[in-house]
Amino acid sequence: MSEHAHTSAPGAAADRIDTSVPHSARIWNYWLGGKDNYPVDEAAGDAYTAVFPGIVTIARSSRAFLGRSIRYLVEEAGVRQFLDVGTGLPTQDNTHEVAQRGAPDARIVYVDHDPLVLAHARTLLYSSPEGATAYVEADLHDTDRILAAAADTLDLSRPTALILSGTLGHVADHAEACSVVARLLAGLPSGSYLSVNDGSRGTDPEYERAQDAYNETGAVPYFLRPVEEIEGYFEGLELVAPGVVPVPLWRPEPAADGGAGVPKPIGQHGGLGRKP
Repeated sequence: MSEHAHTSAPGAAADRIDTSVPHSARIWNYWLGGKDNYPVDEAAGDAYTAVFPGIVTIARSSRAFLGRSIRYLVEEAGVRQFLDVGTGLPTQDNTHEVAQRGAPDARIVYVDHDPLVLAHARTLLYSSPEGATAYVEADLHDTDRILAAAADTLDLSRPTALILSGTLGHVADHAEACSVVARLLAGLPSGSYLSVNDGSRGTDPEYERAQDAYNETGAVPYFLRPVEEIEGYFEGLELVAPGVVPVPLWRPEPAADGGAGVPKPIGQHGGLGRKP
């Protein structure tokens, strides 16, 4: 492990984990094939897939989009700094792994306020010797704290990629979600990028019914949004082609997202935009 930092002890975080109710990050981890989940999460995940089996494809396509967008940022845009807010549980091809594979000197700051993510933060803190990773425990809405803590590891006078992957759907009010994005981007210089992918309405009614039912279970809700609202996060930015599209259609790679053939639209939209 090279240069790294985190803000509180993973052991203390483990004491705050509630295993009696399903948890969206653990269910997502289960769908991705991870092991950082509990029987209550597996039961909730299985109940969801019984209604809408396509959620596993959505989870994996979202993760694949994240990887492709990071590779674009490293290889084509020359970005070497990443601020990943709403990190979620570590799995394969985490942001620092993808970025440092292409640029060993890349520096990454992860942000989450979930005690389970903090308990696994050591996995996120392994870095190439040339680069650095850090973990900040902060709430998505506390943008001043996020930017101040990120500045301990990142040089925020240099272009930085802000990553919000499957995060903004947890903000019930769309105007507030837009405000969070705007406040974070305001702390980043010209030439920085925004990467967003989130669940969308208007592509798959079965997905919408399954998510609406999940939101009524008492678990932390996640709100699918019309595509035009996801596009709204990029207001004032220069969209990278092909714009905001279903994630399998964003710069697909050969045999991307699990198979050959033409990628199909799904209820998960994403895009990448550059701050002028």
